[in-house]
Amino acid sequence: MASGSTLYLSLFVYLALFTLSSQSDEKVTLDVYYESLCPGSSQFIVDYLPVLFDSDLISIVDLKLSPYGNTKLYPWIPGEPITNATFYCQHGEYECLLDIVQACAIDIWPEVIKHFSFIHCIEKLVSQGKETEWESCFDKLDLDPEPIKQCYTSDYGEKLELKYAAETAALQPRKLYVPWVVLNGEPLYEDIDNYISRICSAYKGSDAFEICGRASNLRQVKGKPKPSVCYMERGMSTWEK
Repeated sequence: MASGSTLYLSLFVYLALFTLSSQSDEKVTLDVYYESLCPGSSQFIVDYLPVLFDSDLISIVDLKLSPYGNTKLYPWIPGEPITNATFYCQHGEYECLLDIVQACAIDIWPEVIKHFSFIHCIEKLVSQGKETEWESCFDKLDLDPEPIKQCYTSDYGEKLELKYAAETAALQPRKLYVPWVVLNGEPLYEDIDNYISRICSAYKGSDAFEICGRASNLRQVKGKPKPSVCYMERGMSTWEK
């Protein structure tokens, strides 16, 4: 019969191995801070992010989209609660609308593949200069438009956007431009076009070789131009429902 000390040691080793295994299988977090009418944001969403789903990388990635970007709030004093503020969007009032529509989609359809498909559809239209046709995405994806309409035409849509405003303002290090891509809490800066290899380097799960091997064989991103970025600018348009 094993002694108490032997049993204790065995239990300790088991717990240590279990903890290491659990930590190694943790998903990589990928946070994308963007604004709907920034060309680089559209490019990253349309040309780069679909690889996550096509290669099954999404099974090891916790993808979070934050549709706020370089929007400003007035009046607002940093450090004070973000309330009763007006949105000023970098690319005009229509960008404010689409940012809120996308915030509503993330809230109404929390399953990442569902809200990403809708956002991807909108951003593809943006990249084609057809952003005013965004409502066609409901028919293309067989989605009910009513929940989104109720959200963005009410105060609830603005409250969602205020949440993203607070998250963006709290970034450390602070956001310099959009798209601003953060992997496991660390910004990728100008290396966003290599985000797939960065994910595979960060993930330590036992299935890393298989999943990342499939991703490396895809050619969707290869040869694509590096996404441009949008810096904060003055003279931004206000949002009014």
